[in-house]
Amino acid sequence: MKTRIAIQGVKASFHEEAAHKYFGDEDIEILECESFKKTCEMLKQGKADYVVMAIENAIAGSILPNYNLLRDYKFHIIGEVHLNIQQNLLALPGAKLSDIKFVESHPIAIRQCDEFLSDYPEWTVKEGMDTAACAKSIIENKLTNTAAIASIAAAELYGLEILEKRIETNKKNATRFLILSNEIIEQKNANKASLSFQTGNAVGALANVLQCFAEQNVNLSKIQSMPVIGRRNEYDFYVDVEWKKQSDYDAAIRKVLKHTINFTIMGEYVKNEKV
Repeated sequence: MKTRIAIQGVKASFHEEAAHKYFGDEDIEILECESFKKTCEMLKQGKADYVVMAIENAIAGSILPNYNLLRDYKFHIIGEVHLNIQQNLLALPGAKLSDIKFVESHPIAIRQCDEFLSDYPEWTVKEGMDTAACAKSIIENKLTNTAAIASIAAAELYGLEILEKRIETNKKNATRFLILSNEIIEQKNANKASLSFQTGNAVGALANVLQCFAEQNVNLSKIQSMPVIGRRNEYDFYVDVEWKKQSDYDAAIRKVLKHTINFTIMGEYVKNEKV
């Protein structure tokens, strides 16, 4: 039986590429969803085994709405994937740059290509559900005056021509994806964790928590704050930590528990080293 992976977007999207990078090419079934919330519903209802979810991009930053989904659905993070993102301008075969009046893509992809798009102020830029879905729409609807920002894989799958290659602003453009499960899957040799917690409002409350990690040689690789809905001046903190010795991490967690409220280990997994 194939492993069912829910992704936001369609085939030839970066989410599909991330799924193949993590799970391999064999025995997986990609479930296409129109939104990140839909992927979470598929996992919650048992219609998917895992979700692949983008969480941050080197150019566009954190994808904040997805932190809300992590909070609301309480899935377990069992792994991560880093993917180099190369964006290209795709159009119908035979189309020229001078034919283009509209450009469509996912909002994050559009932000990744701001510099290129600023050279063509006459184009109307429209946000779509997904990079590959925008590419697919061009061929299905024979949109002669529309281009999509998407991957080379999307061009090949949907039979589109590449008008411009590598139009992303930063050539070191990378996106980090999380692998989500409804069940805790113990990861041997785990050396990274995603945690969430709240602190009191006292002076130095957050600093005290961070100091607990530093004292145990646990590296804080990311911190993100999100307002607690309906509570003024209260925040959920999401942090990623990395360690070399499991005993250091265990000791740090014991210390942190004394300084935090609603502390949650969202996942312990193996850090993805390769981009």
